[in-house]
Amino acid sequence: MDFKDDFFKKVEKKTKVDKNTIVSLAEKLQNGNMKDEKTLREVIGTLSKMTGKKVSKDLEDKIVGKIVNDEVPKGVDKMFK
Repeated sequence: MDFKDDFFKKVEKKTKVDKNTIVSLAEKLQNGNMKDEKTLREVIGTLSKMTGKKVSKDLEDKIVGKIVNDEVPKGVDKMFK
């Protein structure tokens, strides 16, 4: 078994998210314009489904607005201030 396959099998077992979904999301993040609302909403929707956490329209709008307007902290230490 290839290392990558083994890795994806472990992730799938723990998260119930299949390899194709993970790869698709990674490609979308890598190739997408993260200032594009459509791309951001697709990523938020995919992450919501992956985690089983519902994201309200209001919260989605806030997340998209913060990212598009460059209001996301640049470092983890600044996220909790």
